[in-house]
Amino acid sequence: MPLFRYSSRLPYPVEEVFDWHRRPGALERLTPPWASVRVLEREGGIDDGGRILLGIKEGPAQVKWEIQHTAFLEGELFRDEQRSGPFKRWIHSHRFLPAEDGGCVMEDEVEWEPPLGAAGKILGEAFGEKELQRLFAFRHARLRHDLDLHARYGQGEPLTVAVTGSTGLIGEALTHLLTTGGHTVLRISRREGKGDILWDYEGGRVDTEGLEMLDGVVHLAGEPIFGLRWTRDKKKAIMESRERGTEVLARALAGLGRKPGVLVSASAVGFYGDRGAEILSEEASAGKGFLPKVCRAWEASTVPARRAGIRVVTLRTGMVLTPAGGALGTMLLPFKVGIGGRLGSGKQYMSWIDLDDHVALIYHALRTPDLRGPVNATAPHPVPNATFTDVLGRVLNRPTVIPVPGLGVKALFGEMGKALLLDGARVVPAKAQETGFDFRYPSLEDSLRHQLGKREET
Repeated sequence: MPLFRYSSRLPYPVEEVFDWHRRPGALERLTPPWASVRVLEREGGIDDGGRILLGIKEGPAQVKWEIQHTAFLEGELFRDEQRSGPFKRWIHSHRFLPAEDGGCVMEDEVEWEPPLGAAGKILGEAFGEKELQRLFAFRHARLRHDLDLHARYGQGEPLTVAVTGSTGLIGEALTHLLTTGGHTVLRISRREGKGDILWDYEGGRVDTEGLEMLDGVVHLAGEPIFGLRWTRDKKKAIMESRERGTEVLARALAGLGRKPGVLVSASAVGFYGDRGAEILSEEASAGKGFLPKVCRAWEASTVPARRAGIRVVTLRTGMVLTPAGGALGTMLLPFKVGIGGRLGSGKQYMSWIDLDDHVALIYHALRTPDLRGPVNATAPHPVPNATFTDVLGRVLNRPTVIPVPGLGVKALFGEMGKALLLDGARVVPAKAQETGFDFRYPSLEDSLRHQLGKREET
């Protein structure tokens, strides 16, 4: 029977590392972004008898995998054992060993036998030793990153934070980051009964009672801007969801008897428009066109909260890198099959940020009293599209020799294609760095290798 082990030393006490694993969101944080895995059902925690039903999607098919927790020893060990699923046998032991310097040696041990039957063939050799090495290298890197963040920002009383857009890519990642740090997250939803707090901006209804006891609010919701040509109705939905939605929330917060200390509200680097190679800090002026107009209105809609004494941070976010969705998730398939290439001239700058750095920057905004106003949520080193293309091809080990002409982009996507794919802005995170934020992935190649699990061979 194959036996796999992976270990790393963490500069944190055993108790702290163990507690991180028992909090809500730990499994989601440890699931790599390239894996299509969802929690379908959950009963209990990591104590004996806890149960998780996972859905593993591969193409159009989905395999269900039921895991039960066993062998629980406080501060020392817990196991995941397959009860049903694609493997003949799967036992994953999580061990927490004290290190001589007061830290913790985290050891993962997996006993497994190859998949059985048709369901098992869907996974094929996905859980061979090479893939397990890839999986656990990612898990240990993210665990270390999250523990570092909680060591820096987890001082003081735990936060209670409400989040709009909590089921989106960024909102989910942020929620799980915060809950594994011992914070409480309440979900703000447009639909009654779907979250903890109602926010029906179209009907003007907000559950103000649910907002009363918050330390902070993170506002991420908005009509998606990518995926369809910008019809008149689509542009109206993009604008109204941001302007009206943000204003209704900001006014509700402003009218509370006990106001939250901070509102972190999304914006976008679209604020700057098409600016060529000009280096753009937060002091740069707004550009021209539809997206700058949307972003100006979006940010202005937070004014009621600011006037009421709430610290407001508007995050001008670049392209968030994760294979789980967004721009990178969309472009992966053509690149993987060798037909990816630069867009248009390839000279347009792409201002990007790793998903882990983005949610860490939101955490930084929640916990940094001196940070307010617009903040560029981008990595320190934006790159031209041609460079991005070359780096992604190198990480995937695929050619990138088939360019997409600008005329083709415009013909296919119209105004949206020009604004999102052919226009560029060279945005730098001046205020984030001035207030002491440390980027874990400032290099594009490091970010892509982390998110795609493509570590360089040594």
